[in-house]
Amino acid sequence: MFNDIGPMELVTLVVLAVLIFGPDKLPKLIQDVSNIIRKVRSFSESAKQDIRAELGPEFKDFEFEDLNPKNFVRKQLMDNDDLGLKEIRNSFDLRKDMEEVADAVHGRESAPATTAANGSANGSGTPDLLKKREKLEPGERPPFDADAT
Repeated sequence: MFNDIGPMELVTLVVLAVLIFGPDKLPKLIQDVSNIIRKVRSFSESAKQDIRAELGPEFKDFEFEDLNPKNFVRKQLMDNDDLGLKEIRNSFDLRKDMEEVADAVHGRESAPATTAANGSANGSGTPDLLKKREKLEPGERPPFDADAT
């Protein structure tokens, strides 16, 4: 909760507490706040135990942290891989795909490992449409391809 408070902010809070409550009342106030925090923690723990007891043995592995939406989604989608989501996620290599597209656009040959992966018929890693690429003169525009737009 207070992970983002820096040392200067902490010193500022201490100075403000001393100025507002005074040095004589501050120890009693800290003791009262710590007692309240202990009571709230014990109350929440006893409530958790009561809920677990009421749910029964079917929910013995139930964790209250799973009620947080982030944890729930992470546990349900990432841990239970019934649909093969990890395999699908790992099969995407965006960097390799972008390099192949850039090589095809610039007319360069792709690496041999990527040619077998994309299965192009000409074996060069570039699509058949770009195989017969002619050198353009400086200032000449490439031919218009209606299918590409």
